[in-house]
Amino acid sequence: MPTRLASLAMYVSPPPIAEATAALWSFLSARLERSGLPDVPAALDATVRYDEAWVHPDLLLGQTCGYPYVKHLRGRVRLVATPVYGLAGCDGPFKCSFVIVRRDSRIETIEDLRGVKAAINEPGSNSGVNLLRATIAPFARNGRFFSSVIETGGHRASIDAVAEGKADVAAIDCVTYGNTLRFDPERLAGIRILTETVKGPGLPFITRAEASDEEVLILRKALQDAITDPSLAQARETLSLKGFVMLDDEAYEPLAELEREAHRLGYPVIA
Repeated sequence: MPTRLASLAMYVSPPPIAEATAALWSFLSARLERSGLPDVPAALDATVRYDEAWVHPDLLLGQTCGYPYVKHLRGRVRLVATPVYGLAGCDGPFKCSFVIVRRDSRIETIEDLRGVKAAINEPGSNSGVNLLRATIAPFARNGRFFSSVIETGGHRASIDAVAEGKADVAAIDCVTYGNTLRFDPERLAGIRILTETVKGPGLPFITRAEASDEEVLILRKALQDAITDPSLAQARETLSLKGFVMLDDEAYEPLAELEREAHRLGYPVIA
């Protein structure tokens, strides 16, 4: 029987974060095997695209974004737990995005952003799009606010686009921003935070829809053990990982409501 799939690909940079995530999985893998789960992978999968992993029939554990969850994954996956990160912009399992501009920019308010160039990481992102859209929607006119929008493919690329003048503004997940500030501070040397968005539930750990209640409980127990085991102290410190909480489907509904409100305000897409 083939090994199941484990994919924790949402926070994998800078390199210390990837190394700590690998250490976290190594611990979880051993715990899950000892709990009697069959075919637990020894290492995280780096071959399956992160979004393909979410709906992979063999998914044992993955991490998704809350916005894709409410848009596409409800009923197709099971929520396992939501991590708590100890970084600026986080409040328990809830987190914001930081709206960034260049350090030497004259932009001081959201209204000052009208007509500038925006960068988004990808259209399906909660932190890079959904939260930014909610911030901009009250100021938009006839469905528009920015002069142009570029898609960068990732938060770090959006930071670079703003720093290099390819864009004037972007919304960066506060966990990504905090990890970058700690381990790649030069990347943020020319950047400042203009404001922060509203907070929403963070990126949940998930498993396939067919997972049994017993399997979900085993996964949750392993995650809780990862928070208290002394052997993972350094990995937890690197990841700024403070705990896991069990958020249900209803807890993620506010992210869908942010989208609906933007539609009501006539601003369905970042433009």
